[in-house]
Amino acid sequence: MAASADAAVLVGLGSDGDLPVVEQAAQEAAGHGRPLHLVHTFDWHAAFAADTVAAPRDAAESLITRAAQLAHQVEPGLTVRGEIVESALLPTLIRRSETAFLLAVGDSGMAGSGQCVPADTPAVQLAARANCPLLAVRREPPPQGPVLAGVDGSPSSHLALRWAVECAGRRGARLVALRVVESDEDTDAVAEQLGEALAGHADRHTGVPTECRVVRGDPAQVLIDTSRSAQIALVAARGDEPGRTMLGAVAQSLLYHSPAPVVVVRGLAEVPLAGPDAHPTRDQRP
Repeated sequence: MAASADAAVLVGLGSDGDLPVVEQAAQEAAGHGRPLHLVHTFDWHAAFAADTVAAPRDAAESLITRAAQLAHQVEPGLTVRGEIVESALLPTLIRRSETAFLLAVGDSGMAGSGQCVPADTPAVQLAARANCPLLAVRREPPPQGPVLAGVDGSPSSHLALRWAVECAGRRGARLVALRVVESDEDTDAVAEQLGEALAGHADRHTGVPTECRVVRGDPAQVLIDTSRSAQIALVAARGDEPGRTMLGAVAQSLLYHSPAPVVVVRGLAEVPLAGPDAHPTRDQRP
């Protein structure tokens, strides 16, 4: 089922550390012409364990208020809704993602940690199980570089490429479409295929400067290295778009190690992008 025209950009708020998520999510919501929905979950068990029950609830309400104020500072005309839900954050966001346009969360401290990342890290779980694209926001602001799209030739990756073209158009940025190939693949033939796929999407955003790159190497490492100069990186959840709870190795690696914000794209075959030239992509093939 396609997202409704007023489907929101959903933000999972855990603490003050997630306020940078609000800033970037507000920009995404305004760019897509979508409302912003802030969700913070409240744990009564933790509240009763505190010195006073009122203090944790007051802190939750203060967080939502400050997040909404920040969103309005970033995008004054944006429609913002705040909500405190008495539930656990992960199942709440997974459930709400079924009707969301985009889910934005913090990266759980992954970028730059240099440590092994547990598979149950919230951002990883949400990237694997959410029913809409997920934006993982980093604590450090990204450079004003290009928009990076990782493409492996699968239909799912071309849908991610479509999102990336639209993203670059909104941001007024250059788009780099990157395909990493095996040592025995014909780079010229792959470059031609990638160029044709990009042209099929870029014709609706003719002002977007684009670059196709085809290189040999390890896909995850090449994308991570290239993302260091990108303002945002986009990749499909997995090339063959399997059932939920699965995430491809490249998407996982970008989530774990890319310093840039990462959009893990899934569900775009059912969720049309906003805008006057948007149309459903259920049967689209580049």
